[in-house]
Amino acid sequence: MDITGRKLFVRALLEEGVDTIFGYPGGMVTDVMDELYKQEEIRLILPRHEQALIHEAEGYAKSTGKVGVCLVTSGPGATNTITGLADAHYDNIPLVCFTGQVPLSLIGNDAFQEVDIVGMTRSITKYGVTVRNRKDLGKIIKMAFHIARTGKPGPVLIDLPKDIQTQTGDGAYPETVHIRGYKPNEGVHVGQLKKAYKLLKSAHKPLILAGGGVLLGRAQEEFQRFVETMKVPVVTTIMGKGALPGGHPYYVGNSGMHGRYAANIAVSECDVLFSVGTRFNDRITGDLNEFAPNAKIVHIDIDTAAISRNVVVDVPIVADAKLALEKLNEWAEPKNTKQWMAQIAAWDKENPLEMRRDRGMTPQMIMEAINAEFDACVITTDVGQHQMWATQYLDFGGKKTFITSGGLGTMGFGFPAAVGAKIGNPDLPVLCITGDGGFQMNMQEMATAVTEGAPVIICLLNNQYLGMVRQMQQLFYGKRYEATCLRRRVTCPPNCKGKNEACPPYLPNFMQFAKAYGAHGIRVEREEEIAAALQKARTYTDAPTVIEFMISSDELVLPMVQGGNPMKHMILK
Repeated sequence: MDITGRKLFVRALLEEGVDTIFGYPGGMVTDVMDELYKQEEIRLILPRHEQALIHEAEGYAKSTGKVGVCLVTSGPGATNTITGLADAHYDNIPLVCFTGQVPLSLIGNDAFQEVDIVGMTRSITKYGVTVRNRKDLGKIIKMAFHIARTGKPGPVLIDLPKDIQTQTGDGAYPETVHIRGYKPNEGVHVGQLKKAYKLLKSAHKPLILAGGGVLLGRAQEEFQRFVETMKVPVVTTIMGKGALPGGHPYYVGNSGMHGRYAANIAVSECDVLFSVGTRFNDRITGDLNEFAPNAKIVHIDIDTAAISRNVVVDVPIVADAKLALEKLNEWAEPKNTKQWMAQIAAWDKENPLEMRRDRGMTPQMIMEAINAEFDACVITTDVGQHQMWATQYLDFGGKKTFITSGGLGTMGFGFPAAVGAKIGNPDLPVLCITGDGGFQMNMQEMATAVTEGAPVIICLLNNQYLGMVRQMQQLFYGKRYEATCLRRRVTCPPNCKGKNEACPPYLPNFMQFAKAYGAHGIRVEREEEIAAALQKARTYTDAPTVIEFMISSDELVLPMVQGGNPMKHMILK
């Protein structure tokens, strides 16, 4: 039976198991919005900005394991999604984003709100296409979901001209789809894997580097079993945080630009680096000529293009992390790594990851209180100093999920991602660790959180600066704090060297902001208030809670490696 494109659109979503869609209306999607109104199986979430809409879908997708689905109108509605699509692309989050488009007859005529969104996003999507024939609509939607969730996950964009939505055609939705040229790897090369295992088995100073691919592949259980059997120490990338539970005896810590001292030294001194699910970006490697200089490197990754792209490896293996680890566990036998583990422990004792405790409330104290208060939960972060403190001091793994913007580093990500995660996990506590700069980039989503009944807890670390850039200005630019002070006004003197008694009041007042949206606000200024504030926030289930932690603007994220330097050259104090 023939049906309209808009009816097939809704049927396709139901066939794909979609229960939630993040959408913002506009002229070129009014028809599909009207069709969504007529059914009750799919929940439509109305954000307050399209960029936040994408981040909410990311948080939903990453916390649930489902494909995030987005719907926006043409022109500015579509272009507002570009940052989120890029974020999902770099962090391999499965999304299907539908954009409205002007009718086919107007494409190319500079019509009102017409943009070539497929062309604009070609480099940051796994697949993008404008539907130009109604008979192809069902097949294209099926392709979109298949491509988004298989292989290396990522965002897919489908551009829907308005007349395609209203034209009638075949109402059938395909059960399967075969895409010429798209064949995700579904196996593992046993010969290469055996070669890698033998290399690890013979190593004197072996080290495993776990990236986000372990979590994307839902391979934490297999990974932990492999590590515990082999007795090999582990370091992680930021995106790999949670591959092993926090406090695990074989977990050294994060490596990279703000990695733990012992972790970075271990990478520099190991003789075999066994990496799983990482793309070796510059934040992990630093100076490529000095990265793991003494090591043979194994690289397991589902993406062929990622192998040896940044770091030339000795044993390349294209495979899904879960499949590779399942096979490795069939062979795994214990190694004697006691001496090597003792050396790593000595490095950690030499320069422990610890902030001073004699100068008032610190970010470490806040993170430790969160560890103590929350067991099963989802924690998102924004981007900046607070993000690095979260990766340094928060424990993840097991029932604690970590969601952050790693590849693109998108300020404004954390709060909407938390809202999406809460919508997808209504029975779990969801916290957002954010800064006063990043929070203001999408703070309008407080309306979404309140109206959608998503009582997330926002832990806002307020140091009154754009802290990460300020830190670089302090360390490398002679304390010339240009455009990073969030208290600065036109009446302030030029060449200010930092906070002083003449500074104007900070804007906004986050407690009044929370009240204006019908949310709750708690301000914390002393260490002894931290635990009580977190406990109080847990009792507020009717609306979100903003806990504003007033921290010193002088706090730095250390260790730190200046960009381009070897990872063993760390600023420690």
